[in-house]
Amino acid sequence: MTAEELAAFREAENRRRVSPAMRAITGMPDPGAEIDWQWLDLPGRRLPVRVYRPARERGVGSGDQAAALPLALHVHGGGFVGTAVQSDWINSHLAAQLPALVVSVEHRLLAPDTPLPAAADDGWDALDHVVRHATDWRIDPARVAVFGESCGALISALAAIRAGKADLQLRAQVLVNPVADVTRTMLDYPSVIEHAHSPTLTVPQLRLVHRLAVPSGTDPRALSPLYAESLTGLAPALVVVPTHDPLADHGRRYAERLRAAGTPARLSEFPKATHAFVSMPGVAPQAEAARAEITSFLREALDR
Repeated sequence: MTAEELAAFREAENRRRVSPAMRAITGMPDPGAEIDWQWLDLPGRRLPVRVYRPARERGVGSGDQAAALPLALHVHGGGFVGTAVQSDWINSHLAAQLPALVVSVEHRLLAPDTPLPAAADDGWDALDHVVRHATDWRIDPARVAVFGESCGALISALAAIRAGKADLQLRAQVLVNPVADVTRTMLDYPSVIEHAHSPTLTVPQLRLVHRLAVPSGTDPRALSPLYAESLTGLAPALVVVPTHDPLADHGRRYAERLRAAGTPARLSEFPKATHAFVSMPGVAPQAEAARAEITSFLREALDR
C-alpha cells in the first residue's frame, strides 16, 4: 500500500466509521452524556479531542459551581485508521455512569510521516496538558485514569509508564485488546497464528501496523510496553482480552509482566469475542459485559 493509497483508504474508512448507519454496529451514545470536540494547544501542534461530560441534569453541577470530576483519558484503536467517534458508546456511558470527564485523543494515525512515537507523544502530551490545566477542565488531578483500545491501549500503556517516571499518580489503566509488542516478535505469538484471519483483525493488517509504527532507526523495544525497563509502581491495570483475537497473547503476556513487577493487574478474558469487540456492541454480545466490568473497575479506582 502506497502512502497515497493509505490516505485514500483512511479517508473512506473514517467517513464510514462516523456515518449514522454505523451506529447499528458501534452503538448509540448514552443520552446522559454531553459530547463535543475541543482543541488542545500542545507543543508545536493543536490536537483535537472528543470530550464526554455528564449532562447537567444528572446533578453534577455546571459553571463555577460544578464539582471537580475524575478524568479518564481515552485513546481509540485503529493504528493507521480510526477516530474517537467510533468509541462514543463506551465513552459516553463511562462519562454518564461513573460520572467522569472522558477525553478521547484524536491522535495522529500511523503513516510514513507519523510513526508510533508521534501517536505516543499525542497520548502523553494530552494527558499531561489536561492534568496541568485541571481547573480549566473542572477535573480532580488526583483522580485520573487512562483507557485505550488496541493500538490506543499501546499508547495508553506507554502513557502510564511515562506517568510513573514523571511522578503523575494515575489511579488506573484499562487496556482493551492491547498491542504490547512492536518488535520483530510481534507476530510470533500462538494467538497470532491461531487467529491470523479473524473477522476484525488479520495478520496483513498487523504487518502494515508494524511497518508504519517502527521506521528504520527506531528502537522498537522503547515502543513496546512488554519490553519496558521497569513496570514497577504503575497504576493498577485491567487488561481485557477477547480470546479470538490475534493479539490475545499480547494482553496475557503484558498482564503477566505487570504482576511480575509488582503492579496489580487483572486479566479479564471474553470467550469467543474478537478484536475491537468493545467498540461494536451492535454485533458483539460480550461488549455490554465488558463495559460493565470497565465501569466497575474505574469507579472503584477513581472513588478511592
